[in-house]
This record gives sequence, structure tokens and C-alpha cells, in this order.
Amino acid sequence: MGSSQEVLGQAARLASSGLLLQVLFRLITFVLNAFILRFLSKEIVGIVNVRLTLLYSTTIFLAREAFRRACLSGGAQRDWSQTLNLLWLTVPLGVFWSLLLGWVWLRLLEVPDPNVVPYYGAGVVLFGLSAVLELLGEPFWVLAQAHMFVKLKVLAESLSVILRSALTASLVLWLPHWGLYIFSLAQLFYTTVLVLCYVIYLIKLLRSPESVKQLTLPVSKITQLLPSITRSRAFVNWEEAKLTWSFFKQSFLKQILTEGERYVMTFLNVLNFGDQGVYDIVNNLGSLVARLIFQPIEESFYIFFAKVLEREKDATHQKQEDIAVAAAVLESLLKLALLTGLTITVFGFAYSQLALDIYGGAMLSSGSGPVLMRSYCLYVLLLAINGVTECFTFAAMSKEEVDRYNFTMLALSSSFLVLSYLLTSWCGSVGFILANCFNMGIRITQSLYFIHHYFQRSPHRPLAGLHLSPVLLGAFVLSGGITSVSEAFLCCEQGWPARLAHIAVGTICLGVTLGTAFFTETKLIHFLRTQLGRSRLNDKMT
Repeated sequence: MGSSQEVLGQAARLASSGLLLQVLFRLITFVLNAFILRFLSKEIVGIVNVRLTLLYSTTIFLAREAFRRACLSGGAQRDWSQTLNLLWLTVPLGVFWSLLLGWVWLRLLEVPDPNVVPYYGAGVVLFGLSAVLELLGEPFWVLAQAHMFVKLKVLAESLSVILRSALTASLVLWLPHWGLYIFSLAQLFYTTVLVLCYVIYLIKLLRSPESVKQLTLPVSKITQLLPSITRSRAFVNWEEAKLTWSFFKQSFLKQILTEGERYVMTFLNVLNFGDQGVYDIVNNLGSLVARLIFQPIEESFYIFFAKVLEREKDATHQKQEDIAVAAAVLESLLKLALLTGLTITVFGFAYSQLALDIYGGAMLSSGSGPVLMRSYCLYVLLLAINGVTECFTFAAMSKEEVDRYNFTMLALSSSFLVLSYLLTSWCGSVGFILANCFNMGIRITQSLYFIHHYFQRSPHRPLAGLHLSPVLLGAFVLSGGITSVSEAFLCCEQGWPARLAHIAVGTICLGVTLGTAFFTETKLIHFLRTQLGRSRLNDKMT
């Protein structure tokens, strides 16, 4: 394993490259999805984005999340054949979950009216099949992530999403009577392209002897990526298998927290299919920044912390050079997450209705849409902080601490389901976001406690990243007040000249706020300059 500075450079390179590429590809997908919404009913959107997507995501999450976390945490001296054998177990596990959940979706849940949403049964079968198909690429994905193949993950996922959106738009325009067949075929196409990207890349890499990256791989031919049985060693590394089981218990609970509102909507019928569709569109639009910015950072720096830190040891027993770098990185990431989340919350409040109207028309900008979007802006702030804190926490926890954390997740899962049902019954779909905010706050508190205890006996205080200067806080408050007044007078019924004026006011306020941050948060600016500058230099050299 390289030095902590080298690993940090790799993680920053992966994150920054991911950000730039994902912004480009997501913008293309954003336009395609906005086009698709003009041709769909709320009911079909609800079935696809809530019911069928929940089937797919639950199967995928339960089958692979624990394996990913366990297999990405190992050291450089591992036996990769055992790790790959363990990863291939995700396929039969995915088949099991796909069959079980498919039966539940077809037999136990409410079936939509076939005149409104045709071909529901075929949709369930094909979405479950797409989940199993995606798991075939899991060993390739983990190998690529563990060796930090820059841009491969982002290119593969972004290309798959764009092609899926393009196929969906074409079928919706030309064959609208196909109903759920449209989205099922597009989902199968998405997973096929995604898996092929990883397989083709690694095949070409292994067949290219002059490739520098090939020298870093633990395999020399593609057949070594397949399951293998030998008498000289166990089929899997049992320590990795035990850690996988610990993460599996945690993943099961985390999935309930992550997709909790969809489970409540699906199993308790608190909203009709149309309201589910509107909520999910707002939810996806609101989480766009989280997927563009927070997720690449969380995934990349989880790998960094997992490689630099040794489990079972606190800060005083780590290599001091490594722990100093880890603490400095964590502090800067917390500051970046806080500033990004605050910016989205403050400016999103005044521009939610305008964004929804531009994106989906009156179907989204009227009714509960703007209130949902404003509530989600607050949730994004909590998502940003939680992503960074849990990124470090899960990389540094010992197996025993992971097991103890599972009990906390169990309590959170139970409270979330109850709270979601109660709040939704009281205040409609906004209740889901409020329940998410409550549970996210509890998870942040747990992670902050772990981080504080972890660094307590060391000279490092990374939680200082959550402190902002009074001047910068004042700039946020002033910007929030000015943009709120601007929305009241200029948006959104006075036509496009008034709307453009409202956008201009927000642009000026955003510029002032970012300028204030530039001059007050010098440590963060230095971190971004050094790491992103190093990332650009490495990109030019590869």
C-alpha cells in the first residue's frame, strides 16, 4: 500500500473526475427526463419510480452492499482469489432475493389497474431479472474500485443512465401503448451496458501488456476473475466473510432508512400512485446534487480512509503521519459538506417553485410540489454532513463496533417507519421528508460521537470543520432574506422577465456568499487547490 498522501491523491483524483463527468452526463439525463415527464401520467411514474425501482434497489442492496464494504476494506496482501469467490456469492443471493421479493410484489401488494398501468406483472419480472444481471459485474466493479481506476465507474454508470433515458424517451414517443414494457426493457438495457463496460475494460486491460495499470492488478487473465476452487486454501477468506455478515445486518437496516418512504408508500398505502409519482419526482430532483457531489466524494474517500486507517485501532495507535492526513482530510470534507449543504438550503428555499415549473410544468409546481422541494433542501444539508461522517465512521469502526452500531440502526429503522406513517397521516407527503430529517440527525449524532471519541486522545480535532465564521453565517442569512423577498415579488406568475430578474438576484447573492467563503475559509480553499490541482496533474500524466 502506498503512503497516505499517495492514497489521498488517488481518492481526490477519483472524486474530482467523478464530479466533472457526472455533472456533464447528469445534465444530459436531466433534459431527457424532463422531456419524458411531458408524456407520462402520474400513476405510471409512481409505479415505475416507487414500486418497481424499490424491487430492483432492494434486491441489489441486500445482495451486494455488505460484500462491497467488506471487500473494499481489505489490505494489499489479501488473497484476491478468495475475495473474488466471495463476491460471486452475490449472484445466487441476488436470485434468492429477486424471487422472494418478486413473489411479494405480485401476490401480496396492491396491483394497479391494468387500464391505467398496463403490463405490471411483466415489469416486476424484468426489473428483478435486471437486478440479477447487474450482480454479474460485481467482481469486476470491486476490483476496479479497489485499484482506483479513475473515470471507469463514472463513465460506465453515466453512459448507462444516458442510454437508458434515451431509449425510454424514444419508446415513450413512438410506442406509448407498451406501458411498463418501456421502462422494463430500458432497465435491462441499462444493466447490460453497465456490466459490459466493466467486463470489456478489464479484458482490454489484461490483454494490453504495455499498460501500466495492468501491473497493479492481482490477476493476469480474465479467467482468474471467475470462481475457483483449490485444495490448498479455503474457498473464501473467513475473516472477510464474517465482516460481510456484520455489514449485511447493518445493510439490511440501512436499506430501510434509505428507502423507508418507499416501503411505507408501498406496503401501507398512505399515498395513491399519482401522489407517489409526484413525491418521487421531487425526491429525485432534490437529491440530484447529492448524487452529483456527495456520493462520489463519499465513495472515493471511504476507500481513502479504509486504506489509510487500520481497523481495531484508535487514533493514538495509528501511524501518526497517516492519522494526521486523515484528520485534515476529514475536517476539510466536513467543511465542504456543510458549506455545500447550507448553500443548497438557503438558495433552494427561494427557487424551488421556479425549478419545478421549469422541469415538469404545472404538474410539479402546483400543489404540494414546492413545499416538498423546500423541505428537501433542508434534508440535503443533513445528507451532506451524514455522508462524510459515516464515510469515516464505517471505514474506521472495528467489527465489534459495527455490530453494536447495528442495534442503533435497528432502533432508527423502527422509529423511522412509525414516524413516517404518523407524520404522513398528519401532513401528507412532507411527512416523509420530516421523518428522514429526524433519522438523519440521529445518525449524524452517532457518527459525530464516534469521531469525537476516536480522536479524543490525539491532538487532532477534525470536527472543527463544522464551525463557520460569523461573517460567512451573516452572508447566508442575508442572502436567504433577500432571495425570499425577491421570490414574493418576482416569482412565479409575473412572466419570464420577472423570473429572470429573480434569477439575477439569486446569482448576485450566491456570488457574494461564495466570495465571502473564499476569503474566510482559507484552509478549505487550500485543500481544494492542492488536491484538485494534483488531480488535474495526474490526469494529464495518465
